[in-house]
Amino acid sequence: MEERIISSEEQGEDVALETNLRPKKLTDYVGQKSVKDNLSISMEASRKRGDALDHVLFYGPPGLGKTTLANIIASEMGVNIRVTAGPAIERSGDMAAIITSLEEHDVLFIDEIHRLSRAVEEVLYPAMEDFFLSWVMGKGLGARSVNLKIPKFTLIGATTRYASISSPLRNRFGLIHRLDYYDVDSLVQLLNRSATILNIKFDNEGLKQIAVRSRGTPRIANRLLKRVRDYAEVKSNGKITASIADESLSKLGITSTGLDEIDMRLLEAIVVNFTGGPIGLDTLAAFINEESETIMEVYEPYLLQIGLLSRTPKGRIATKLAYDLFGKEYTLGKQGNLI
Repeated sequence: MEERIISSEEQGEDVALETNLRPKKLTDYVGQKSVKDNLSISMEASRKRGDALDHVLFYGPPGLGKTTLANIIASEMGVNIRVTAGPAIERSGDMAAIITSLEEHDVLFIDEIHRLSRAVEEVLYPAMEDFFLSWVMGKGLGARSVNLKIPKFTLIGATTRYASISSPLRNRFGLIHRLDYYDVDSLVQLLNRSATILNIKFDNEGLKQIAVRSRGTPRIANRLLKRVRDYAEVKSNGKITASIADESLSKLGITSTGLDEIDMRLLEAIVVNFTGGPIGLDTLAAFINEESETIMEVYEPYLLQIGLLSRTPKGRIATKLAYDLFGKEYTLGKQGNLI
């Protein structure tokens, strides 16, 4: 699958950009007010007790700042952070090696924690609950159990698939927070901060044009800011205005609601070719030549979020908003199955 400029998944160009723009303090982190308020209280209480912060689980769509929050927690708690990902930990011994390298109150951040194997998870249970490692050395009659006391630490897990985490692991997190999509005002505030750091000239209307196309996702907003900045430097005096932002993003094929060519192709298939649906996922995937899983996990979430698509037991159905995108020829009066 080709990288889409409006994809919320991390791309190569995002690494350096996000590193430069990543806030170091909770007060500089834009959005997610409820999550920030609760984290602030938990961290303050832990500092007063001189104890490690409870284990934390962040879940929600990609690109909303789960990794950033993990780094902020480590910074504000004054401890080191060890960063890894579920797919990178293949064996229980790998997990044991990581945990034994931690110092008192350190943070261990595991991205995509839902992809840990069951064997690796079982190493985590006693480590998270009682702060000791337990494993078996040797085989057969010579096998023996080894227990090792470890320093108290904070495990921070991040996932886009909360339901895929096993109940035993999920239940061992003391703090569980969902990160939600950002509203336009929050994204404008975030873009203002990013543009200031990057020394970009702008006005608020220009940033708003970027924000409304960013699909509620900071990662996308910062990526689009970079593209619009380049366009402004070549086509105007370098300042991002409403007209420059609109012109730049339109040339990139991004509509005023943040849709791109793939989104429109999917919606057109349902509205035009299948008269509004319902259409089964596998049929839709075959028609637009995409994998079913890609449609369900990559393309559909935003279309569902902004009300262009609906999932029913019989399949996908286009909403009135979706019909409006294709003009008067496709209307409620013509399509009896329109919801």
